[in-house]
Amino acid sequence: MAVVLILVLLVVGSVVFHLVSPWWWTPIASNWGYIDSTLVITFWITGIVFVAVVSFMAYCVMRFRHRPGNVAAYEPENRRLEWILAGGTAVGVAAMLAPGLVVWHQFVTVPNEATPVEVVSQQWLWSFRLPGADGKLGHAATSEISAENSLGVSKSDSSGLDDVVVEGGELHLPVGKPVRVLLRSIDVLHDFYVPEFRAKMDMIPGMVTYFWFTPTRTGTFDILCAEMCGVGHSQMRGTVVVDTEEDYQAWLAQQQTFEQLQVASQEQAAN
Repeated sequence: MAVVLILVLLVVGSVVFHLVSPWWWTPIASNWGYIDSTLVITFWITGIVFVAVVSFMAYCVMRFRHRPGNVAAYEPENRRLEWILAGGTAVGVAAMLAPGLVVWHQFVTVPNEATPVEVVSQQWLWSFRLPGADGKLGHAATSEISAENSLGVSKSDSSGLDDVVVEGGELHLPVGKPVRVLLRSIDVLHDFYVPEFRAKMDMIPGMVTYFWFTPTRTGTFDILCAEMCGVGHSQMRGTVVVDTEEDYQAWLAQQQTFEQLQVASQEQAAN
């Protein structure tokens, strides 16, 4: 009986804790409410299965507990029961996977009007590159990285000369405008994650990964690394500031382009 009581309390306690828990997602700040909906569907499906399985265990412990004179009946297989269990499991898994696949398709289908923004990770720092007046990001490669060119922007690509480079500072974005986030790592695996945006993606050396989102409210949000990247992993923090269009343009006007940084570097070396 003690086991039955424990199982019942486990079910009741888990459901109550989920319903009244003060810990929930941070208020969303992007268009990806679909991801929240997908997680809620997953919680409902797994929650119902959890309650059903543990409750059935409690019933079986109570119903088939040892009593003098009772003899267990041996049944090697039950095809009807096997089909029910296999079919139910298949339906449940499909119900969890289908919304995720739909959202994933949306997640990687970037609108044509999205502005490209590059995020570059390294132990243990976030840097950023935004397109200049031409609206295009120049080519960049790890082989181009040097003390004067920490992001590896190609000097031979004229499209990159007016790129805005932010090394280790804040990334500012305008509210209400879609952004295509291009992710590049120059050393080990990292993961760009802003909880309020509900968007994250691994950053793999030698590859450029991406996703897109639209900031829906102004504010300051923390960037976290969601991939164990070394001893400084927990301190690898950054900041995204979502501005009004006016504030964003004012911030952008204060930033230096790749060409300006190169000129300043050459002047410093000459002196």
